[in-house]
Amino acid sequence: MGRKSLKETRQKEIIKVFYKLAKKEGLENTSIAKIAKEMDINPSLVIHYFQTREDLTYGLIDYLLDKYQLIYKVGSKIQANSQAALLEIVDNIFSKKWNTLFDDGLFYSCYSLTFREPKIRELYKSILDALRKKLSEHIAQCHKEGLINVEDPDQIADDIFVLVDGAYFYLSLVTDKKDYEKRIQKYKQRAIAMLRLPASIPA
Repeated sequence: MGRKSLKETRQKEIIKVFYKLAKKEGLENTSIAKIAKEMDINPSLVIHYFQTREDLTYGLIDYLLDKYQLIYKVGSKIQANSQAALLEIVDNIFSKKWNTLFDDGLFYSCYSLTFREPKIRELYKSILDALRKKLSEHIAQCHKEGLINVEDPDQIADDIFVLVDGAYFYLSLVTDKKDYEKRIQKYKQRAIAMLRLPASIPA
């Protein structure tokens, strides 16, 4: 038990450094040697926990995709209010919080690997399916409580993530901050309209 815990802790430390360097220098330019140098450890120790660079990449993608789950974290004061919680989740998705959690360049570098790496494709799909399922559960709960009226929560959740995927792919090309903010607000309002939610929830 203790050994496993130590191994997982060390692996997470290595992955976090890998993430930091890959954001700065690019995924293709980040090596085991550079990770070891940044951590001031011997490269053999990195190889002890991740035998190949592919294993490191799998760990990085797991780390990246797990960060998506933080989008569903809402304030403790509104957890009991299903409608307010759903609106905050939409706010999280279409906000600076999303950009803080995810680096577009690194995300798309990893995503490009799905076209030639079946394991990475499976990782991406399983997590993105889980994100859709979680959003669908929030939508279904609001529908159950009579707070919104939607026929198919699964379909609405999928449609919103299709909007998200397209929105952030395009926004990664937008350099004008005012244009970026204008567009992201428009996309958020579109998601709110899909859910038939009010733009704000009375306290």
